[in-house]
Amino acid sequence: MQHRAARGLRAVGHDFESDVAHPRALLAPCLLLLLAEAPGHGYELMERLKPLGFDWGGPGPIYRELRSLENAGLVASAWSAPRAGPVPRVYELTTDGRKSLDRCADNVVELSGLLTQFLGRHRAL
Repeated sequence: MQHRAARGLRAVGHDFESDVAHPRALLAPCLLLLLAEAPGHGYELMERLKPLGFDWGGPGPIYRELRSLENAGLVASAWSAPRAGPVPRVYELTTDGRKSLDRCADNVVELSGLLTQFLGRHRAL
């Protein structure tokens, strides 16, 4: 019975098993965290995200998220100083971005408690 229900969910486009493991929902908070540590440009941030489990093979999702964060006033950007080669846009955290990062950290603490309970109950099965 459970197997049929899960199969039915996938048939209508819900693949919740893989969604749980995808860090997509944490991209914005992780970008805020990295920018709190140090300003950076898109490709640099892409490299700094890899150890956190983000490796989409290109910068597209990162630049889209940075634009969204900038539109929300959580990050600011400016062209870096002229140099040889392309001049990257450097992003930095704003005061509102720092407040948002702090709220995200609080939410992660709550989520961590839920995940601990979930895993404990799963192990008990």
